[in-house]
Amino acid sequence: MTTPPPTLELSADEARRIALRAQGFLGAPDRRAGVRGVLRHLGAVQLDTISVLARSHELIPYARLGAVGRRTVEDAYWTEGHSFEYWSHAACILPVEEWPHFAFRRRAYRSRPHWYHDLPDGAYDAVIKQLRAEGPLTATGLGGANNGGEWWDWSASKVAVERALMYGEVVCTERRSWKRVYDLAERAIPDALLHDDLDDTECLRRLVRLAGQSLGVGTRADIADYHRIKGEQFDAVVADSGLVPVSVEGWAKPAWADPAALASPPRGRHRTTLLSPFDSLIWERARTERIFGFTHRLEAYVPKPKRLHGYFAMPLLAGGKLLGRVDPAREGTTLVARQVSLDTPKAVAPMARALREAAEWVGCDYVRVERVDRPELTADLVKALD
Repeated sequence: MTTPPPTLELSADEARRIALRAQGFLGAPDRRAGVRGVLRHLGAVQLDTISVLARSHELIPYARLGAVGRRTVEDAYWTEGHSFEYWSHAACILPVEEWPHFAFRRRAYRSRPHWYHDLPDGAYDAVIKQLRAEGPLTATGLGGANNGGEWWDWSASKVAVERALMYGEVVCTERRSWKRVYDLAERAIPDALLHDDLDDTECLRRLVRLAGQSLGVGTRADIADYHRIKGEQFDAVVADSGLVPVSVEGWAKPAWADPAALASPPRGRHRTTLLSPFDSLIWERARTERIFGFTHRLEAYVPKPKRLHGYFAMPLLAGGKLLGRVDPAREGTTLVARQVSLDTPKAVAPMARALREAAEWVGCDYVRVERVDRPELTADLVKALD
């Protein structure tokens, strides 16, 4: 692909601030739009099974809006047909208005050979028939999620409904006790949106534009990774996406920016908060290192003796920079900081503030610090917490 010559050069600091504003961490939060506004602004909120302080999809709006009620978060996502769950960056909550733009992915799933799960004759049609007759159901309601073996030993009904989900005939409209609730797309998606009329080019152009808006500025890899499209798919549509080519100080590769992000300099108050490892600000690890000079890795699946920062280390964002991280846990009404990593003594006060706010949000009235990677800062952190 031939990249047009950049029309604007950004400093590394400008790019960082543009990214922070685009992700909702710089400037006054839009509290009137609330959680649904955060979802529309980000375009996708990743789901994950791990729950420490809270599940990741709860931590995302908390990080941007502050202590919004956890029930409020769930209701904002799952009531009144505002969203659906589908495969984007990973399993994500998506604004319902983006349903037509994932037609390219639904078509790709339909055209590929079926994955390794066997599906008995008639099982697919039986699941559709049951949903039509009984309304929204979990896999349990459809006959059980598995066959009694390991977690991947899915029952025929689970295989069928997951296949229908990928094809777009079925929609996940809610998580209930972390179980997907399935319904027919014809009931769950508004009539005006329930179509696959857009060709792949139109879908990809829209998703590239959305990713650029959500990131503010990014490289080819950054933008393609946001909704997990291929690099060549990005190449085919970026020229018509509305994003503009820029160069960024210290970035070795070309970049593109949202024109609206360039229209005014990013100003306002920075959020001080703990980030989920699945926050879209830090999804792409190479981008996180490039923008913040911060190396982050989820260590939940790393053997405990090999972990550097802990099971669910949450980066600390303060003053527009990533200054450390904490591996939290809960014991009754105590928030336990099992391991605190501080990049600088200046991180002590914002870490204490972020821990106090997080504790209050999840109903804890005390914070206990177990270990600090720089022991000489332990007393200062405990004092700041008190």
